[in-house]
Amino acid sequence: MAVGGSFTEGGFWNGSERVDAAHGQWMVTLDRYVVSTGKSYITYTRMRAPYVNPDGFQFTIYRKGIFSDLGKWMGMQDVSVGDAQFDEDFIIKGNDEAKIRRLFSDAKLRELISAQPEIHFCVKDDEGFWSGRNFPSNVDELYFQVTGVIKDMDRLKGLYDLFSETLDELCRMGSAYEDNPRVTL
Repeated sequence: MAVGGSFTEGGFWNGSERVDAAHGQWMVTLDRYVVSTGKSYITYTRMRAPYVNPDGFQFTIYRKGIFSDLGKWMGMQDVSVGDAQFDEDFIIKGNDEAKIRRLFSDAKLRELISAQPEIHFCVKDDEGFWSGRNFPSNVDELYFQVTGVIKDMDRLKGLYDLFSETLDELCRMGSAYEDNPRVTL
């Protein structure tokens, strides 16, 4: 079950603990972060992997919720990929519907996504100065986030596999290069 990652212990000055694991030339980083809401704190688990994105393809996928039908009624984008159960369970948005269908035609990818009880998985563009990161213009970030701390090792391994499969499929589609983007998180 191990993915051969390295653990970095956090502290007051350098943030929370993190695990970095390589997949090919890419570095997949698992960590958690805390956001103050003023009166309380919310902890998130996230996984990230910067990669060279030559065509700017972006997507967001998450499980449907109680307000999803209302959002669709009001015109929210939801791309169908042709798998009835998957289309019923998830909302998918993006900037290229044909590429979304191609990406999510990968049965293994759909299986890995479906195995996640909660998921917000997307391609994030460089957010500039306020994010604390400035990626080169053609580098984006594969990004997963959920509320709470994930401690289930099988689930974490499934997330790593999801990132690996997505990066590989993005390469096959021409929407990622197997180059190390040479950025640090």
